Amino acid sequence: MQITLSVIGKLRDPALKSLFDEYKKRLDWKITLHEFEAKASSLKEGELLLKSLPPATFMIILDEKGENLKSEEFAELLKNIQIHHQGKVGFVVGGPDGLDDEVKTKAQKSLSFGRMTWPHLLVRVMLMEQLYRAQQILKNHPYHRE
Repeated sequence: MQITLSVIGKLRDPALKSLFDEYKKRLDWKITLHEFEAKASSLKEGELLLKSLPPATFMIILDEKGENLKSEEFAELLKNIQIHHQGKVGFVVGGPDGLDDEVKTKAQKSLSFGRMTWPHLLVRVMLMEQLYRAQQILKNHPYHRE
């Protein structure tokens, strides 16, 4: 699986960066991270995010209005992407102001981490944990217990 994370904001907090790096190290899947500084115009951000994804990538945005999946459903989604989309998936995370409409309309899937508001930099770490959890679910590893 080739996973691209295209995100607004640079992860500078040492604690969050350490968690991100720990999950990246645990993952068997290749992770490519593209970080962009937050700009005044979300349209400019949208263009940067879209251009950073490799061709033929299944694009998933993280959005407060997106679908809320269980971890098992997320693992199944990734399994289907691996089978039907050559294992190329891109996750797009906007900045504090969210994503512009162009990015939202080009996404094949929109996911949410619940109805609460999360800091966009913390969402990146949460996504890495869920990617690791999905990997372990697909391997039938006991990391994920119901």
